[in-house]
Amino acid sequence: MKVNPLSLFALCCFVPLALAYTALKLDWLPSGSSNYGELLETEVKLANWQQGDPKPWTIALNYPKSCYSVCEAQLASLDNLHIALGKNQQKVDVAVLTNQQDIATSWRQLDENSALKAGDLYLVDHMGLVVLHYPYTDEPEQNRLIQKGLLKNLKKLLNYARSS
Repeated sequence: MKVNPLSLFALCCFVPLALAYTALKLDWLPSGSSNYGELLETEVKLANWQQGDPKPWTIALNYPKSCYSVCEAQLASLDNLHIALGKNQQKVDVAVLTNQQDIATSWRQLDENSALKAGDLYLVDHMGLVVLHYPYTDEPEQNRLIQKGLLKNLKKLLNYARSS
């Protein structure tokens, strides 16, 4: 049996297209998200961000007056997050978004933002745009996993910045 080269060519082109179309329609592909935080649905840009010299990425904690125990726990974990960055500590800044003057912290303090949830961590780029949200949970183990995801995202972003 002799196969027509044109029909063989058409078969080689249309079979992969049909399979790809089927995979898309039946949702066989894994999700395309590889980040551990939640992307913000609305754009939030922090005011007075250019005070000082912002680094490429910043971990920010929203600490309003109404938040105490949750924010204190998150404030204590900021030190550990910064230490866990290792060699990337010079590329990542830590900021506390608050209007309170009596908070004892060595991190940069900026005005709080009412659009952000109290006690949660946020990843902010060098222009002051809030990119990712990392919610606080009452379970210490779950909270540790969320912060570990934040570190993975940061390392990936810093690696992308170095390669471009």
